[in-house]
Amino acid sequence: MTSERTDDDASPPVMRVGGRHGVGGRTRRICWGALALFLAAFAVFESVKYGLPTTAAMLLFVALPDLARLGGVRPPGPAHQVVHRVWIPLGVLVGYTFGPIVWPPLFTAGLGWLTRIAVERALGRGPSSSE
Repeated sequence: MTSERTDDDASPPVMRVGGRHGVGGRTRRICWGALALFLAAFAVFESVKYGLPTTAAMLLFVALPDLARLGGVRPPGPAHQVVHRVWIPLGVLVGYTFGPIVWPPLFTAGLGWLTRIAVERALGRGPSSSE
């Protein structure tokens, strides 16, 4: 007798960790949503504090993915991927915080860009999804 597995005793399929469905996906989307709310509130605070240039920078970078699409950047190209990566606006924020540059519109632009990415991730649209 051999010990071959049949379809009757096969284990159930395992859900991919980090998938878009299930408890892990829902928790991740809730966390992205909470981050988006925090970043949006912080961006509005900075815009009110520093005035029109920071507000314009924030709004411009919130709309950056849409502006890139109008400019001909289509998924899944490299430029589309760059616009939807978290590390670039996060690097701008960290660099501004610890660097010698003192120009509030740059910081608020980073906040706006990261807010947009967080909102898209909370809605389930990541950088590799076909929107």
